[in-house]
Amino acid sequence: MNKQILRLAIPNVISNITVPLLGMVDMFIVGHLDSELYIGAIAIAAMIFNLIYWNFSFLRMGTSGFTAQAYGADNKQSITDSLFRSLFIAFISALVIILIQNLILGLCFRLMSIDVSLQAYVSEYFHIYVWAAPAILGMYTFSGWFVGMQDSKTPMYIAIVVNIVNIGSSLVLVFVLGMQIKGVALGAVIAQYTGFAMAMVAAAGRHHFLRQYLNLNILKDIKAFIPFFKVNRDIFLRTLCLIAVTTFFTSQSEKMGNTILAVNTLMLQLFMLFSYMMDGFAYAAEALSGRFIGGKNIGMMKILIKRLFIWGTAFALLFTVCYGLFINPIFHILTDKQNIVEASKPFQLWALLIPIASFSAFLWDGIFVGATATKYMRNSMFVSAACFFIVFYALYPLWDNNALWFAFIIYLSMRGIMQTFLYPKVKKQIQAR
Repeated sequence: MNKQILRLAIPNVISNITVPLLGMVDMFIVGHLDSELYIGAIAIAAMIFNLIYWNFSFLRMGTSGFTAQAYGADNKQSITDSLFRSLFIAFISALVIILIQNLILGLCFRLMSIDVSLQAYVSEYFHIYVWAAPAILGMYTFSGWFVGMQDSKTPMYIAIVVNIVNIGSSLVLVFVLGMQIKGVALGAVIAQYTGFAMAMVAAAGRHHFLRQYLNLNILKDIKAFIPFFKVNRDIFLRTLCLIAVTTFFTSQSEKMGNTILAVNTLMLQLFMLFSYMMDGFAYAAEALSGRFIGGKNIGMMKILIKRLFIWGTAFALLFTVCYGLFINPIFHILTDKQNIVEASKPFQLWALLIPIASFSAFLWDGIFVGATATKYMRNSMFVSAACFFIVFYALYPLWDNNALWFAFIIYLSMRGIMQTFLYPKVKKQIQAR
């Protein structure tokens, strides 16, 4: 079992870890421009796109769960249908995003009360990067589909190329052509379309049965979309809660001043680094749990869960130690502004708690997605998000930014705790199939 987990997890870890590393490179680029406002602008722009795209994370999660179960049952028609239904929804959604981009940006500015000094920089980034929507949402679908097909190497190769293209083009556009924040955005657009093209070629080249089983009439069969939409409704609501917490976190940081916004942005990079590492194991959980359920091999599920949590605990401890030893050097790499690094020191303890508080939630998410038991994942998120806001508003008058971080740690912990208690119900649902 360990070999199966690592065969899927390691390539996914490599793929995922490039994402926060890319965020760190973007932070490095803007952190060495002539104003600290660029750091805040990148944080706000990233928050807006998270607000948009995280709502569509069901394209990856839903596709992964259904595809893994179809793979376990060796049903090539269902495998093909899962891919093309999800791609259809992805492209329609991307078109809508592009058409209403001005409305989205204006609404975000109003809701988040963005400082006028940041709005121009955020707008420059937004109106360029929004054109990557078809590629980004299409890649959500392909990412979930490849995971469901027990294929983690293809997404890894694509992720590596995407990030090389992104970093290289951004550096050239910013430091050679002098495009500043526009160059960062354009570099990301170029990279996303490169990745999407690679995914299409890989899927068609490695899985020739797709042409044989492709039937565009499935797009007219509304009833066939119902199971997909039921699962994705739960994932969508769960994601809304996640977005509410992360958006509030950044918005509240901005209200505390540009320095605290920059500090919290740097510290969240550490969370993102760990989260993408753990998502590699979550993706392995999605693929294997869906495969075992589709193949009606429930006994293997017990072994899978036990082994996943051994690996998760080990990585949580490793990251805690690394952050404890190297947090200041990491921050100095991300920015050359000593005042921001100094301002982060009263809050660095919270970064050390992130791995232990959050690792179990990532693993349970993968198991629940593979089992398509999404309503329980949704319910755990409802409770966790409520705890975040209750704790923050209870402590904020006395504890300022520490209250924000304490509430965030509680939120991460509650997700794992709730899913642990809900798994027996998921197990009954699996056994009843």
